[in-house]
Amino acid sequence: MSDSSIKEKPQSPNPDPAPAGLSLPGPGGPGRGAPRPKERARNTGATVRRLWTYLNRQRADLLWVYALTVFAALVTMVSPYLLGLAIDRFITPGRSDGLLGLCLLLLGLYAGGAIASWLQAYVMTGVAQRMLQSLRGDLFRKFQRLPVSFFDTRTHGELMSRNTNDIENVSNGLNQTVTQMLTSLIVVIGSLVLMLRLNLVLTLVSLVTVPLVLLAAKMIGGITRRSFKAQQERLGSLNGLIEESVGGQRTVQIFRREQAMKEQFGEINNELNRAAVRAQIVSGLVGPVMNMLNNINFALIAAIGGWMVWQGWTSVGVIVSFLNYSRQFGRPIADLANQYNLIQAGVAGAERVFEILDQETEYEERGRALDSRAVRGEVIFDKVSFAYRPSRPVLSEVEFRAEPGQKIALVGPTGAGKTTIVNLLTRFYEVTGGTIRIDGCDIRELDKNDLRRSVGMVLQDAYVFAGTIRSNIRYGRLDASDAEVEHAAELANADSFIRALPKGYDTPLTMGGANLSHGQRQLLTIARAVLADPAILILDEATSSIDTRTEMHIQEAMRSLMRGRTSFVIAHRLSTIQDADRILFMNGGRADEQGTHEELLAARGFYYDLYHSQFAARSS
Repeated sequence: MSDSSIKEKPQSPNPDPAPAGLSLPGPGGPGRGAPRPKERARNTGATVRRLWTYLNRQRADLLWVYALTVFAALVTMVSPYLLGLAIDRFITPGRSDGLLGLCLLLLGLYAGGAIASWLQAYVMTGVAQRMLQSLRGDLFRKFQRLPVSFFDTRTHGELMSRNTNDIENVSNGLNQTVTQMLTSLIVVIGSLVLMLRLNLVLTLVSLVTVPLVLLAAKMIGGITRRSFKAQQERLGSLNGLIEESVGGQRTVQIFRREQAMKEQFGEINNELNRAAVRAQIVSGLVGPVMNMLNNINFALIAAIGGWMVWQGWTSVGVIVSFLNYSRQFGRPIADLANQYNLIQAGVAGAERVFEILDQETEYEERGRALDSRAVRGEVIFDKVSFAYRPSRPVLSEVEFRAEPGQKIALVGPTGAGKTTIVNLLTRFYEVTGGTIRIDGCDIRELDKNDLRRSVGMVLQDAYVFAGTIRSNIRYGRLDASDAEVEHAAELANADSFIRALPKGYDTPLTMGGANLSHGQRQLLTIARAVLADPAILILDEATSSIDTRTEMHIQEAMRSLMRGRTSFVIAHRLSTIQDADRILFMNGGRADEQGTHEELLAARGFYYDLYHSQFAARSS
């Protein structure tokens, strides 16, 4: 489709609001640009299995991760046992033969474990990042295939959060927890087996503090989750205020509300500070509490173990091994509780990503092929109706016919259904009653790509992408040559201002084209539509909010663009559409009046009243 009709967001159909339960996006709306708070997964098993399909594409690397993780865990388990063995066999008896070899073995194990841990982290980071790259790519590609109605019912910040914060939660869940959980499980199980083999009584003593560790982890973890959620909510509010302030800076300054914005920012910033301090203080309890419980366990083993050595029931080496195992045993249990929470947050993020990936796209089924070069441009609306909900119709049995090459003007009050007509014509929304036909074919039977390739749009909000002027015009047809791009700019009356720029067609533009005037951006979008060469053209308030001289240039460019094409023009200035072949006066979702400018004036109806009210306003 020409111009920016796929990437550029059209106006929402009027007058009916979005369906119940959905919020329309708006500047500074809830969730806009705000990080999402941590969430818990609703269906952990299904989501983990689906994530596994992404990870399973890197089976060879995963096998290396598992092997290295197991080796590092075994080193962690075996080392205390060998240390106790060295004490009982060599140090206590005073023997030196074999001690050096055992010490070298321990040194080699420690070094090998450290290398294995580093390699495991290195390989796992690559696995996780490649998986996230694939997941992020799937999500972005999905965004390109979702209908406009999907974006009209969600805030930009909410959708951005799926591709940033939620993916980041998945990343944290993979990088920080998967291998750590595997290591913790191996260490806990292996340490317990070795402890039981060494001494049953000391093993039972070591287990005394485990319930306290689990209880403390659960209590502190619950408080921590709530505290960080509150912090994220305050951070979201602060980001929303910053976005509103930056986006509406002209309004803030013209109404002298700088001080009010500072005070509002300061209030939210203080709330964020209090929430962040509380979250950090609570989360900081984990380390000291776990260390205290581990030290209690350490002291119990040392005291009871020392007494058992005194009684001759065990050896010093066994006690040394147990003291090491007690630290290895308690810490992984606490880690498992904390890692579970991280995994839950990661799975919750993955669920939100998969929720988007599971949305039905516009292109699930391909319709009949349409050769855009053969489209004549006959458009028929046959009793077309549309509604979000049956009780709130937006259009009611609208009927009209546009012959190839005709100019059809849509006028009427705000919310009358003018934009809805063009949204239905482009199949941004589907009709709920009646039929729209192009060259005699029901558009619902056509392939959407082919349909939109035949339709061009120039919108009131001229959108320009980051890049050069040349690349922005070429957006209308990517295979166009430089000569064709420049010829399109000439036809759109944009060539003169482009060549006056320091780098001409290679002038870089910021996102949104902030370094161009509104009129210049509008001329670029017209050049884009000229290059696309559509059979049907839609002009939606393309000359509003610009000065008279620029409007003359744009009007001249649009006349050139409309020549030989079926055109639909939405306009509030009736002076711009008096030459239309047919004017539809829309009111309350109905085409109350149809005819030429002269016919509608002679009818002395709604159009007559609107025309004379505008004429009187200009005269005064």
